[in-house]
Amino acid sequence: MSLLQKLPVFLSLTFLLRPILATPAPIHRTSGSDDVDDTPLPVVIWHGLGDTFSADGIQSVGALVEKINPGTFVYFVRLDESPSNDRTATFYGNVTEQIAKVCDDLASHPILSTAPAIDAVGFSQGGQFLRGYVERCNFPPVRNLVTFGSQHNGIVDYKACSAADWLCKGAMALLHGNTWSSWVQSRLVPAQYFRDPKDLDSYLEHSNFLADINNERKQKNETYAKNIANLENFVMYLFENDTTVIPKETGWFEEVNGTEITPLRARPIYHEDWIGLRALDRKGGLKFTTTPGEHMQLSDEVLEGAFAQYFGPLRSTPKENQGSDEL
Repeated sequence: MSLLQKLPVFLSLTFLLRPILATPAPIHRTSGSDDVDDTPLPVVIWHGLGDTFSADGIQSVGALVEKINPGTFVYFVRLDESPSNDRTATFYGNVTEQIAKVCDDLASHPILSTAPAIDAVGFSQGGQFLRGYVERCNFPPVRNLVTFGSQHNGIVDYKACSAADWLCKGAMALLHGNTWSSWVQSRLVPAQYFRDPKDLDSYLEHSNFLADINNERKQKNETYAKNIANLENFVMYLFENDTTVIPKETGWFEEVNGTEITPLRARPIYHEDWIGLRALDRKGGLKFTTTPGEHMQLSDEVLEGAFAQYFGPLRSTPKENQGSDEL
């Protein structure tokens, strides 16, 4: 794979226990000894809008993970065992319920649930959904979270549809026409991370997902901040020429209001530490990195560098920075 293009209820007893499981103990490294387990931590992959867990591109990402750290167990998040239904769920569904399902799936998985920790990589919207997993349940706990082109501070537009993709076109029509209706907020996935800085009142009142996991409302969830601060690394890749995600700077939590751009570290979400980003940054775990190209144009070299640096055995420490902290 030379180029990765366009990676675009009933709850179990686990859900009832989630308030207990959502604040796991910090991940402790084992000091070097002959008894140290060299088995790589499992890696969880969540794909993006319009993609599916079984797609060749996502499967090849899993193969790269295993190539870099042989023996890695790779789990591909799916919202349905049918690839077609899994793709549909990237456009239509309640994100809160979807994340709850993933929390249950991972907590009941025979391998993941017994691991001391996992690593996670999210592509496009899969990145903020994995962050939602970390904040809301985090069992098994995530050690390192890597996101590529994600919409952590929301979108004001999304140009993701090909000419013949009517499923996508229908979703985008709803996004632009009825964003804040309860019907759209509970059923249209991209609407649930729509955020217009010029209309924050509507966003704070009606957002089904993003306003909650970004802790932007008056009442804060302290568990969200604790869980993010307990990560070892949160690595955010921004595509330099991204014209699909609008604004692209959302991948770094930047606020874009017209031509004015406010960096994360100058925003209240950071200096009041609403979700633990400042605490994580102070221990050196918040990484801002760029990669060339359009949205989801990823070379094997970039992916392999990230996987070598941040994934592997629990006792390993991130290798000398192969990317760059851009801020």
